[in-house]
Amino acid sequence: MSQNNPKNSRAEKRRGRQFSNTHKKGPFRRIFKWALILLGALFLFGAGLFTYYAASAPRITHSALTSDNSTKFYDASGTVISRLGSQNRDYVKSNKIPKTLKRAVVSIEDRRFYKHHGVDPIRIVGAAVSNLTGSSLGLQGGSTLTQQLVKLSVFSTAASDRTLKRKAQEAWLAIKVENRYSKSQILEFYINKVYMGNGVYGMQTAAEYYYNKTLEHLTLPEFALLAGMPQSPTLYNPYKYPQYATKRRDEVLDAMVKTKAITQQQAQNAKNTSVKSHLSSTHSKAQTSVKTSKYIDSYLKQTIEELEEKGYKPNRGLKVYTNLNMSAQKKLYQVSNNDPTIAYPNNRFQVGATVVNVNNGRVVAMQGGRKTKVAFGLNRAVQTGRSSGSTAKPIMDYGPAIQYLKYPTYQPVKDTPYVYPGTDKSVYDFDNKYQGTITMRKALVESRNIPAIRTLENVGVPKATTFLKNLGMSFSKPLEIQNGIGLYISSEQLAASYAAFSNGGTYYKPYLISKIVQPNGVTHKYHKKGKRAMSPATAFMITNMLKGVMTSTDGSGTAAKVSGLYEAGKTGTTQYPDDYLNKVPAMSTMDSWFSGYTKNYSLAVWTGYDHQFKANSYVTSAQTTIAQQIYKNVMGYISENKPNSDWTQPSDVVATNRGSQTEYYVAGYPGTVTDNSSNQTTSGYTTQSGSSSSSAVVTQPKENESSSSSESTSGTSESTPSEQKPSGDGGNSGSGTDSSTSSSTDTGDNGGGTTDNSGNTTDNGDNNTQ
Repeated sequence: MSQNNPKNSRAEKRRGRQFSNTHKKGPFRRIFKWALILLGALFLFGAGLFTYYAASAPRITHSALTSDNSTKFYDASGTVISRLGSQNRDYVKSNKIPKTLKRAVVSIEDRRFYKHHGVDPIRIVGAAVSNLTGSSLGLQGGSTLTQQLVKLSVFSTAASDRTLKRKAQEAWLAIKVENRYSKSQILEFYINKVYMGNGVYGMQTAAEYYYNKTLEHLTLPEFALLAGMPQSPTLYNPYKYPQYATKRRDEVLDAMVKTKAITQQQAQNAKNTSVKSHLSSTHSKAQTSVKTSKYIDSYLKQTIEELEEKGYKPNRGLKVYTNLNMSAQKKLYQVSNNDPTIAYPNNRFQVGATVVNVNNGRVVAMQGGRKTKVAFGLNRAVQTGRSSGSTAKPIMDYGPAIQYLKYPTYQPVKDTPYVYPGTDKSVYDFDNKYQGTITMRKALVESRNIPAIRTLENVGVPKATTFLKNLGMSFSKPLEIQNGIGLYISSEQLAASYAAFSNGGTYYKPYLISKIVQPNGVTHKYHKKGKRAMSPATAFMITNMLKGVMTSTDGSGTAAKVSGLYEAGKTGTTQYPDDYLNKVPAMSTMDSWFSGYTKNYSLAVWTGYDHQFKANSYVTSAQTTIAQQIYKNVMGYISENKPNSDWTQPSDVVATNRGSQTEYYVAGYPGTVTDNSSNQTTSGYTTQSGSSSSSAVVTQPKENESSSSSESTSGTSESTPSEQKPSGDGGNSGSGTDSSTSSSTDTGDNGGGTTDNSGNTTDNGDNNTQ
């Protein structure tokens, strides 16, 4: 009977539902329970790890927070050459800092600055979400302004040092700073400590540097720019990158609107002001604190750029050891500025030069200009806006021809009328003459343009571009056949590429910094690993021919020759466009180069005017030798007390006597085919035995041949370098257009050029970049 009781049935159903619900909730409760346990364990582990890291955090003192964090720079001998920032900061107290600047800094760097206690969990979570989603969501980075101050005062700013340990210590010290100092003091420390570019520290000093006035006299757009610069002072430099500076300034203004520091209308009015408005044209603040600064200005500027490329900021109290040889640097400076034996036409005539150790790529000296009064000014040694003229021939034409086509040094090449394929532009030389079929050696020594272009045509621009790439060069646009007699490269690039000829074919990327020591003692050492750029045979054969540039009676670079020194080199000049020739004296050029090397050093020298199209800003024929004279004086000096020996013939290179000239070829390739370039006007070339050919001909040397089993040797280090002497350009003319600056006409050594029958050839001079 009980089984039919309705009450019992309902009770059993309730128990069944409860049992079912219990089983359904069980797994979720267990998962939730274990999740809590896991989170708790992670929290305990994180807290323990944080405590462990915090225990080893460095001390942060009042001195560290208020110091100028001057970075010391050393030369190769370990002598201090500069203390960047130690005397280039005007400290300003909090009550003298305008509220607008404080609001601008807080708005862009840490809008919750007055709400947190050193570490802001909301910012951390926001930054994490931004990183995961790939969108900023209007949020700022995870570090608070206090953490940034700690980082500037104690830690490295290099990306490689952004470790979990460092972040934990940074957070811990930020909390300690917040407990010890007021928000007003912390903001004061930050505004006085940040690096503002161009060797300037602190926003008060930056106001004087960029605007020639104190903080209280700045306008809203000027405040906004200064507040935004610390994130990337080089990129936001209003002189160099006004477009990026404008973008950053406007970001600060927008941030100020969001924090209600200013109105939308005020922001818009400020945005309508050019970022270049009221910028100072002169800078009263010295960049460095060492008396040698005038000698090392360009070298130091480039060192700072290299330092920033490695992720460091110059205001970090670092010790930066460079490859600078002060003796060589002073000599280069003296020769470029005050050498009475060199007839500089005026103080506007400029120089850009770089000395590189051929065996490791160390830049031992660099000169970025002459008779300049602006610290950290234009460094012409690394500018790529001027054509290299015929100095391009060894690396664009003849080097690739030996490397890829196995040309011997006596390869027949044609110096006959030539028109660039698909154009009406003719190539010619300074003398407007043609020599017919000549050897590759003669063409290079005398710097004939047409044989160089024909050789490049046979090699092919893609192969030549690969050769240049192996020498560390890249270009924004594909190169063209015209570049065979002119590339837009810097003296630093040219010196480094010629260094590969000297050391047997190994390219070392040029570098200035050898070691960085951080305030906490962590040391980073730097050296460049060389890479094979060409065969030892190519390097030796090019070097052997380039020696003739300086020693042959018909050589274009005889004014650069240092008596008794084994050396090789090449001249280069660029002529004015045809439609400008009537405005300058005959044989005048825009640029004059000489690049040469020994087994120890490679030195490339550019000379000319910054604005070559202004009145009286041309290089006369006589002045083209100034680059050679600079080379000669400097190379002669730095080569004193250095090993001086000739280059050793590689085992796979065979010597052959052809007349009075010893020539060379790669073993197994004693002959070559005729010139396959376009617009040929002669039927072939004459072999040594006198035979003529109008088709592919192989010339077999009949003289006694000898070879050496020795490999090319490398030179010695530059621990006590002497200097090199400059040289100008005594070669032949040539024309070339870098496709990245295709509106420019470039000529070779003695004033030849490109004839554009349409009259459209122009030159953008130093405004060209690649």
